Amino acid sequence: MRRSAFVLSSILFAAGAISVCAQVAPSATARQLSLTAGGMVSIFQPDFAGEWTDQSPYYPVAQSSSYPLIGVGAYVDVKLSRWVQLEAEGRWQRFNQYNDIRQDNYLAGPRVPVYHFWKATVYGKVLGGFSEMTFDSDGDHGRFTDIAFGGGMDVKLTRRLSIRALDAEYQYWPQWGNATLSPYGASVGVGYRIF
Repeated sequence: MRRSAFVLSSILFAAGAISVCAQVAPSATARQLSLTAGGMVSIFQPDFAGEWTDQSPYYPVAQSSSYPLIGVGAYVDVKLSRWVQLEAEGRWQRFNQYNDIRQDNYLAGPRVPVYHFWKATVYGKVLGGFSEMTFDSDGDHGRFTDIAFGGGMDVKLTRRLSIRALDAEYQYWPQWGNATLSPYGASVGVGYRIF
């Protein structure tokens, strides 16, 4: 009798241990959705030095400038899942102007995390939108389609705070006067994860 009670209890104990190891459902899941907002400082080569064509109608001429534009900006990153992320940014480049030339960018689009190591995430992005530009001190200005290709690296400092260690962009303005424009530059900043 004792022996059969021992065997029966051993079988029940083993069956219980096997069923505990066979747990299929995860014990916890991480929330995928997050929203991060931040500010940044930028330096950009505007690709315009104030030169105009000689004949009428007068068009601005694209060329490198000796005066890079410096500005401030804001960004919002929305993480829907590991691979589905969106970014929106606004940049106002108003400092270090030559001949009152300035550029403002309003862009949004997909962002893809490429590589994650330590507390850093390297990403790539393609943004689209428009840019506004003032050409000279007379107030000549325009609004232009803007496509930006870029990438960078965010480093997480705390659960909520991160540093945008580098964000580089190459912009393409397909219709700019009678030519195209290709400003490029880099930004650094600080972000705060709202949720």
